[in-house]
Amino acid sequence: MINLQPYSNPIYFVWLAVTLLPLMVGLYFGKRFVVYQTIISGIFLLLIFGGSKWQQGLALIGYIIYQFIVVGGYAAYKKHANKTWVFVSMVSLSIMPLVIVKLTPAIEVGQQSLIGFLGISYLTFKSVQMIMEMRDGTIKKFAPIMFARFLLFFPTISSGPIDRYRRFQHDYVQVPTREHYLEMVAQAVHYIFLGFLYKFILGYFFGTVMLPQIAQVAISHRAAFFHTGISLALIEYMYTYSMYLFFDFAGYSLFAVAASYLMGIETPMNFDHPFKARNIKDFWNRWHMTLSFWFRDFIFMRLTFFIMKHHLIKKRTRIPQAAYLVNFLIMGFWHGVTWYYIVYGLFHAGAIIINDYWLAYKKKNPQLPHNRWTEGLAIFITFNVVCFSFLIFSGFLNTLWFQAR
Repeated sequence: MINLQPYSNPIYFVWLAVTLLPLMVGLYFGKRFVVYQTIISGIFLLLIFGGSKWQQGLALIGYIIYQFIVVGGYAAYKKHANKTWVFVSMVSLSIMPLVIVKLTPAIEVGQQSLIGFLGISYLTFKSVQMIMEMRDGTIKKFAPIMFARFLLFFPTISSGPIDRYRRFQHDYVQVPTREHYLEMVAQAVHYIFLGFLYKFILGYFFGTVMLPQIAQVAISHRAAFFHTGISLALIEYMYTYSMYLFFDFAGYSLFAVAASYLMGIETPMNFDHPFKARNIKDFWNRWHMTLSFWFRDFIFMRLTFFIMKHHLIKKRTRIPQAAYLVNFLIMGFWHGVTWYYIVYGLFHAGAIIINDYWLAYKKKNPQLPHNRWTEGLAIFITFNVVCFSFLIFSGFLNTLWFQAR
């Protein structure tokens, strides 16, 4: 059996076109063929996790069973009581497989966890979200079949975007009108063509054609960099990697959203012209938005409320700063237990804190100029700050260091 990386080659899109056509016909006539959708979901999961990735497939099955026990167990408990320690325990248990997967390569260098599989992070976000929203009472009932559909929705299983359960459930149950569905199909076609431009043309150009060449030059000039702290090749690498990262991931996200739209599910967008951001906070409202908003809603806001409720920090301006540090530190660890991911997270926390000070200063000094030139300068500064953070994120500085030793 073959296995396919989602949206990585033309064969995957051929499978999509062939298998989704009957489902699209049904949606056009106002019907969702639930049994057929379940079958094609199973087919795509086999294509993704079959063949040489059979161990990941087994890990996925075990993970789903485990999360059903944890999330379903909390739902059953929640009917009778609502103790905080039980809630915290269940969230911790839900996160535990992901923690093991992330820590294993750090503890045993180069060793991948046997329970890891493509997309475990995004399934964990969904599971934790379920527990937290059941705790809040916004999710009233645990529906096992719908939960399985939510977790295993194959267009977004590997790298998001991260949907919300109630929004997904609404779209799944409420079939769009014919007019609205035709609009969704038209939008999906647009996203597919734009995704091909981003991922297979621009992403390929920056990531496959340019980046290796620039990396070799930067490595050959590493001695000058460590001597002076300046390297033109390293600056070129920073911008090229940033372009590659955006076009590759944004292209993938467009494909995932397009496939979702064709299936009658309006999965939220992940990018909104992030390099037009006027400050670092605006950037995080535009970049990997479903991840950013997930961290905002389920970590930052809850931690802020916890600090205020228990009066852990007296000065109110320090509360969001502490929450930013924890929020982005966790985000850094989520990417991986390596110094450059952790520094990347702390860098963004520091940038947002500095940005808040600047916004407060501007508020106290309304006489400061605000026009298209200052807007352009703000975009330019934000773009360069973000690109520098991506240089940290890339791990290339780590490569230069070890090459220089």
